[in-house]
Amino acid sequence: MDLDYSPAEQAFRAEVRAFLDTHLPSDLQHKVRAHLRLTKDDYVRWHRTLAAKGWVAPAWPVEHGGPGWTPVQRHIFEEECARAGTPPIMPFGVNMVAPVIMAFGSAEQKAYYLPRILSCEDWWCQGYSEPGSGSDLASLKTSARREGEHYIVNGQKTWTTLGQHADMIFCLVRTDPTVRKQEGISFLLIDMHAPGITVRPIIMLDEDHEVNEVFFDNVKVPVANLIGKENKGWTYAKYLLGHERTGIAAVGRSKRELAALKDLASKRRKKGKPLLEDPLFGAKVAALEIELMALEMTVLRVLTQEHSAPGPEASVLKVRGTDIQQMLTELALEAAGPMALPFDVAFLEGEQAHAASGDDDAAPLAPHYFNFRKTSIYGGSNEIQRNIISQMILGL
Repeated sequence: MDLDYSPAEQAFRAEVRAFLDTHLPSDLQHKVRAHLRLTKDDYVRWHRTLAAKGWVAPAWPVEHGGPGWTPVQRHIFEEECARAGTPPIMPFGVNMVAPVIMAFGSAEQKAYYLPRILSCEDWWCQGYSEPGSGSDLASLKTSARREGEHYIVNGQKTWTTLGQHADMIFCLVRTDPTVRKQEGISFLLIDMHAPGITVRPIIMLDEDHEVNEVFFDNVKVPVANLIGKENKGWTYAKYLLGHERTGIAAVGRSKRELAALKDLASKRRKKGKPLLEDPLFGAKVAALEIELMALEMTVLRVLTQEHSAPGPEASVLKVRGTDIQQMLTELALEAAGPMALPFDVAFLEGEQAHAASGDDDAAPLAPHYFNFRKTSIYGGSNEIQRNIISQMILGL
């Protein structure tokens, strides 16, 4: 594997960097780099900036509005966005449901939904997990009973990220309770504004409203909103999860966080010297950097393979990527020490407030640490991913 970028790829990096330097609003960059909370408007504003350039969906084929980039160009683009500190593009539409619609949806579904995803006219959320059906997703109980040209949906989804903003939700529902659990599931697209849908907030440890419970009470969903064939939703769900797990690796973001960690540790002092020069702490940072370099090489190998969808190797990326993300938050807390208060005013109320700790840079680090405990659980818990790796890659 050639680890050097070609002159054309280096020119592409320069083009991306110049665009970001010109078009990324400074207020959004500050929020991302400082781990401050982003609003719906923040996400939508940046999404539409990239959409106007034609860069909001790097992995989409040209015929659906994508830029036609190579896998290496996509990697460079994601790395440069992370370096610059752009808000993330919400993955539920662009990176998760869109590939499913492209692969399994009808011509009418593609023509209607894909342009609305590109323009951010629709904000999407995911309806997979349920109380008691998380890691064992196939045990889900939310039902969809067909009546004429509609399904009647009843049940509950949970941990629905940013569902309070959503216009649409893609849902796994049980359409046949009499067969093996994986064989009776269908994939529905549901309007979040339909009568009978209730969204209830779940407030997390960092006191943020990021996730929700979503209840369905006799919700009517047109049969035209069924993706593919009835009772074949488990196949489409696995296809979607492969795309999700590959994206969770987030190498570019971890490289940005590693640089921020080094900067923080160079400012903190231990026995009169920068903490980064402490042999024990420095060794931890060096080991983490090596792990991140290895992950990046693995991501590039996966991206450049010739297949239509990520396979079980996506589980490797998910496990190592989230391990590294959590280690970065742990080392940042260790570097900040008591200056990283869990609920600092500067984090909760924005940059205009005075930090209770007296250190605005350290204020968001504890909430950031708490929030990243979830990464080893969502997208399929890491324990389940290790089972997939042992069975499908190692053949154990």
